[in-house]
Amino acid sequence: MASHNDVKKLLKKLDVIPSILARLAPAEDTLIHEFASLCLAYLSVEYTSKVQIFELDGLDTLIRLLSSPDPDVKKNSLECIYQLVQDFPSRAAIRELNGIPPLLELLKSEYPVIQQLALKTLATITHDAETRLAHRENQGFEQLIEILGNNELNDLHVETLVVVSNCMEDMDTVQLIQQTGGLDKLLQLAETSTLPEVQMNAAKAITNTAQSNENRKILHEQEVEKTLVTLLRVDHEGLRTAACQAIAIMCENLASKDEFRKLAGIQPIVQLLNSENAEVKKAAALALSNLTNANHLNANAVIEAEGTEALVQLLTDQMVGAVAYAADVLTNMCTQEALRSSILAQGAMQALTEALCSTDSLVLSKVVLAVAALACDSDARTELRNVGGLVPLVKLLDSKNDEVRRNACWAVLVCASDEPTTIEMCRLGALNILQEIHLSTSRKNNFSEAALQRLFDSNLSIKYSFTGCLSSSNKITDGFYDYGQVKPDHKMIILEELYKQKVNQHRPVVFLNAKPPEPALTELPPVENKSPDSPGGRSPTPSKNSNKDKTPSKGKSKGKKEEEKTKEEEEIKIPQEVIVEKKQWLLPYDPIFHSLITNVTKSVLPLPNTKEQVVALAVFVAEKMGGPVERDRLHEFFWELHVSELKFQLQSNVIPIGQIKKGTFYHRALLFKALADRIGINCSLVRGEYNRAWNEVLLADEVPKAPGKLFPPKAYAVDLMHSPGHLMKKNSPEAIQYQCI
Repeated sequence: MASHNDVKKLLKKLDVIPSILARLAPAEDTLIHEFASLCLAYLSVEYTSKVQIFELDGLDTLIRLLSSPDPDVKKNSLECIYQLVQDFPSRAAIRELNGIPPLLELLKSEYPVIQQLALKTLATITHDAETRLAHRENQGFEQLIEILGNNELNDLHVETLVVVSNCMEDMDTVQLIQQTGGLDKLLQLAETSTLPEVQMNAAKAITNTAQSNENRKILHEQEVEKTLVTLLRVDHEGLRTAACQAIAIMCENLASKDEFRKLAGIQPIVQLLNSENAEVKKAAALALSNLTNANHLNANAVIEAEGTEALVQLLTDQMVGAVAYAADVLTNMCTQEALRSSILAQGAMQALTEALCSTDSLVLSKVVLAVAALACDSDARTELRNVGGLVPLVKLLDSKNDEVRRNACWAVLVCASDEPTTIEMCRLGALNILQEIHLSTSRKNNFSEAALQRLFDSNLSIKYSFTGCLSSSNKITDGFYDYGQVKPDHKMIILEELYKQKVNQHRPVVFLNAKPPEPALTELPPVENKSPDSPGGRSPTPSKNSNKDKTPSKGKSKGKKEEEKTKEEEEIKIPQEVIVEKKQWLLPYDPIFHSLITNVTKSVLPLPNTKEQVVALAVFVAEKMGGPVERDRLHEFFWELHVSELKFQLQSNVIPIGQIKKGTFYHRALLFKALADRIGINCSLVRGEYNRAWNEVLLADEVPKAPGKLFPPKAYAVDLMHSPGHLMKKNSPEAIQYQCI
């Protein structure tokens, strides 16, 4: 009756457990023991009843009954104990009450149900390390190996392997089983058993054993790789999953990685990627991830097994783990340039872009790394732009997950290797997000710093506006513009938008462009749609067979003419549609700046040494920008009025540097830097406050002061305003005076 739920509730209300435990006293009859223990077994299914039995010291009584001569009492008591040990306090109590020996004794019972219950109980309590120690001290492991070696007890092998799996987490047990030959029996059982469930639990036992490096060495010496490759070929999903998991953990041993390849174990794992079972695909991807990690030969083996297509398809799978591990495999394979092209050819970038929209942090962190690994090549970056992958990638820079954000910064760092990708990422807000990260002490990391610097170096206009400094390695090219100093949280406007703005009171933007415009494509002449029968008319697509068919039928001739006429109309429409296309905005050409480059190339570049070139270039720049201005007469140098007149004249806030005839510090320093970069003079550009800017150059002594000794070059600031060409030592009083008001 206690098996019925309503009766259980009523018995609980009546608080019958103390009375039932009293009936289990040694003085009571065996028949009473049988039914009292059976009643407790039914009641112990519920948590509250288990707690009450444990608090009333019922576990001690039940352990005593395991030695009862009546098998039914043993079975009922054991079933109740099994329910109790599902809670942690009871597991420890079993060990303290010396319950391990009677449980091991029950393994010799002639009743299989008692043996199975004893094994299930041992499987539960051996999760605890101290219990495993007690189990080993009572020679429990020897009994388990004995059961595994007895084919007549194959119905107990599954439960036995579960206990063995738990016990083999301890290195001492592994050494013991190796010394006694039990490990050979275990591997032999895994290979020869006809029961997939037995083989599956054997594979799980190997997985638990391989958790430590020492145990992996022992398993490798026992040639466990051969056993696991054999298990992969058994048609059982659970077994294949367990075998892949064991292979994955064994790959922590470098020798095992190579051994799996030599045993042709990679091919069957690749085939499992196409399994309909999600867990199998996930385990196979995990195994390949570990196999290909820092192992080029295994990565090549995956390609040879035609695993690329399956891995790319797995990126769109619904199983989160499968997607993450597949991305991990592709990342490992992308370390070889030869493999990247084959991965890209399978549509990997499109699949990775879709995976970048996942909400799982593990998937995102792995997929972003795969994007970074694949984007080492320019073709891959082009495809990433074309499939829209930069949009989700830039969004991940703002991720709340530290690992995802760090990996996204690394991917942006890699993708910023070419100008088109960099421009697109900046347009999508990558620079603004990285600057926000830079200002945060908790979100900033080394990769974010490097990514920010890479974006700056690939877009010097932005770098100069935000940092106020361009080094000698930052070469100014056509399209550079000086937007002015901006705050870190400010969003810069691109030059095209600035050019289209109406004239305002803000500081004008100065740009450089010495690239002449390309010749415009001439428009196609109008095509006359003349009939072939009209005077002077000629068919634009004459028939090749016109001379052969001298006597065509009228019907055929008419049909051909109509087809030719349709073709003519289509050919006429095509060029007209092309002409209507919207023209791309082009930066205006600055012919004056172009001529300045030509002049300095002819007059400054031929000078014998760098110092003379610097001085001559400084004089040249000063002359083109209004000449020298004495320090105490700067207020009479009306450069603001001149620049305002240019804005009004051009009706634009964007001014070409060549048209500035009266320039102050920052105009002259920019022109000096631009011209110096064109003729190979290394110099930096530094922005100060209140429209101040200056150039710094490194110059070595022409004649060494001490014969045979060379001293490092010294830094000088170049005067472009007061005494053009005068060189001032960096941080000297006169240099500081030049740089400040």
